Amino acid sequence: MKDRRRILVASTNPGKLAEIKAMLGEDIEWVGLSDFPNINEVKEDGETFAENARKKANGYARATGLWTIGDDSGLVIDALGGKPGVESARFSGVRRASPQRGGIKSNDRKQIDRENISKVLKLLEGIPKEKRAARFVCCLCLASPKKILAETEGMLEGLIAEKPAGKNGFGYDPIFFVPKLNKTVAQLSREEKNSISHRGNAIRKLKPLLGELLQIA
Repeated sequence: MKDRRRILVASTNPGKLAEIKAMLGEDIEWVGLSDFPNINEVKEDGETFAENARKKANGYARATGLWTIGDDSGLVIDALGGKPGVESARFSGVRRASPQRGGIKSNDRKQIDRENISKVLKLLEGIPKEKRAARFVCCLCLASPKKILAETEGMLEGLIAEKPAGKNGFGYDPIFFVPKLNKTVAQLSREEKNSISHRGNAIRKLKPLLGELLQIA
């Protein structure tokens, strides 16, 4: 029997790690950037989600010697010309802690999320519902220390609500309204969210590719 492969999820975000672990399986030893507190941070300065995902996957795979999943995801709002886009995590201007400092404390992360949400809602004040179309986008890249192994993309279409609702999830989930469910993403259970989310869609595309790679590795 083969030993379980150890795969790094290039994030300090426990929400992302939990989603990926839940959907890609328990038979892999999943680790996050918080397990490597002294690692040099890979700069996310790409112009697209896909470019940033590649940078993270390649950079951290080479630094750790592990297969690495790089994720870049964010919110794209039509009325804001595509913003916050690749700036989603730092849209409010509040800086996140680097992996060298062991990641971000839960309370700090929640405060950053509140600041980001507040800025989006302020920018959309007075914009009618029919013009508040938005989508969550997620790009995933799986890389070995030597090369890119697989890339996928997932999306979730919706609207920006006028005020936050729900206590689940993270990031912009409380203001991202899904019309077909009549709920924000933060009002969904983890299972419901995983079944429709941008990251869930990207992970579902990655799962068979990862399975094939593990068979031949």
